[in-house]
This record gives sequence, structure tokens and C-alpha cells, in this order.
Amino acid sequence: MTEAPEAPEAPKDMVRRGYDAVSYAYRADDAGDDTYAPWIAALLDRLPDRADVLDLGCGCGVPVARALSAAGHAVTGVDLSEVQVRRARDLVPHATFHRADAAALDLPDASFDAVVCLYMLIHLPLDEQPALLSRIAHWLRPGGTLLAVAGHGAWTGTEENWLGAGAAMWWSHPEADTYRKWITAAGLTVDGEEYVPEGAGGHALFWAARRP
Repeated sequence: MTEAPEAPEAPKDMVRRGYDAVSYAYRADDAGDDTYAPWIAALLDRLPDRADVLDLGCGCGVPVARALSAAGHAVTGVDLSEVQVRRARDLVPHATFHRADAAALDLPDASFDAVVCLYMLIHLPLDEQPALLSRIAHWLRPGGTLLAVAGHGAWTGTEENWLGAGAAMWWSHPEADTYRKWITAAGLTVDGEEYVPEGAGGHALFWAARRP
């Protein structure tokens, strides 16, 4: 009798297990703001006092939740990785963190002044990404801000032994033009876009605002 081949690991399970494994290799407890610094500064300039901010794919809370919380804002972080969320609770004690699938969140409309979504959409199946962007638009207050880093070129694939941590990682994203269309279709106005280089490729950064 021939053994049946193992079923392939579901993409989200691969992402969760991958970040559990690479958490410390991906970002140390005392990591600086680095590439994120100008984005955080620009976001702080857009926020009202004591803003409510949702950080999707918050990781270990460093540097985004850490910087926003230190500036006096109420931060809610969400991440699929149990290890990342546990670290975030320790590293940013004045913020609130939940381990959850961002695509399955049920949050009240108009409850956040900003939603941050850095390198997180690209870990969702393609058919879930526009739906999440639409929900983000509803979670934002009128005039609220979305800061997102997503894919620049279309690609779906995995990398074995990502960051040398012994676990695989999975990504899926369309090209930047499609993200722009999805963000607009969700009811947001794109008011800034830039290319973020990384290695031989890069990502697309979007600033968008909810229409009044």
C-alpha cells in the first residue's frame, strides 16, 4: 500500500508558524525604527491627540505600536502569531494586543483614526485582501488614515527556511496598480504612494484617507 501524500500546509498556518519561528530573527526587542522612522513620523503628524490606532500585523509591537503608544495614542494590535503577540504585550504594555486573523475581525464602524497595515496584506490569500481593505475603510473615522505597505509586483510563493529559522513563509500579492484600485474601490482616496526597495525587488507604500 502506498502512503497518501501529506496535504500541503494551509497558507495562513504557514504564516503563523513562520512568524512564531522567526520572531526574534525578524526583529529584536530593542530594534530601532530604521526604515519605519519616516512613516511613523508622517503618521504622527496626521493623527489627532490621543488617537485610536489599529495596527494589523503588529508583530512584536516594535517599532510601530511602541512609537504610537509612547506618543500617547491608544493602540490596538492584531497579529496571527502567538509568539509575536506575547512579545508585543511585554514590549508595549500600554497598548492592547490580540492574536487573531485580521481577515476575520469584527470591529465597530468608525472606531479608529488610523489603520496601519505594514507587510501584512501580502500574507493573505488574494481573494481576502480587497475584502479586508473594504472593512478597514468602514473601521476608519471620516478623514481617517490608512498606511499600508503591500506588493509592488505580482507574485505568489514560499521561501523555505526563511531567515534561517527553520520554517517556511508564504506570500501572495498583485501589482501596485491593483492595490491602488482595491483601495479606491473600498471608498478610500489614495493621497500618497512610493516605492520601497528591498533586495532585488521592493514593495508599494500607500497613504489613503477615508472620504468624509
